[in-house]
Amino acid sequence: MRKKRVFILIVMFAIAGLETMSGCSHNQETLTLTEVISDIRDKYPDVKQLWTDELHSWLTGSKNGSIILIDARGMKEFRVSHITGARNIPYNTDPLKHLTDIKPDSPIVVYCSVGYRSSLLARKLQNMGFTKVYNLEGSIFNWANEGRPLVQDKVTVHKVHPYNAQWRKLLERKYH
Repeated sequence: MRKKRVFILIVMFAIAGLETMSGCSHNQETLTLTEVISDIRDKYPDVKQLWTDELHSWLTGSKNGSIILIDARGMKEFRVSHITGARNIPYNTDPLKHLTDIKPDSPIVVYCSVGYRSSLLARKLQNMGFTKVYNLEGSIFNWANEGRPLVQDKVTVHKVHPYNAQWRKLLERKYH
């Protein structure tokens, strides 16, 4: 009986570990973007969040020239499409190599596919002394699902790299 309990505990810890490694504590089979956003807020409470409508307003308004927009995805994802004006700085690289000309109080908005990688990079930037860093809630998937503009080599496109088969489900089919 004791061996059975130990085995069950080991299995439970293994499952919890897999969920943690996948970046989300919810079942990815039935995951919604709303649940992902909630999970990101819980995991990164120290990272300020910016809604997509706020970023759109900033990009089309008077703040346009002053915003540093960072795409934290890999180069392959970035090449498929990105938000106009974004710089590609993968979340697992040293961002200071790419931000030598940026003042610490410059507004920086970071995004990825859904928000996990961009939250990691946003936190890293905050720890480096940047004071106005935001994660784009729902990231490029939410941006695309709302029909907002995307580009590939300065040409408007209507597709997004889906990251993987599980996350693809969070992106409207017309953007696959």
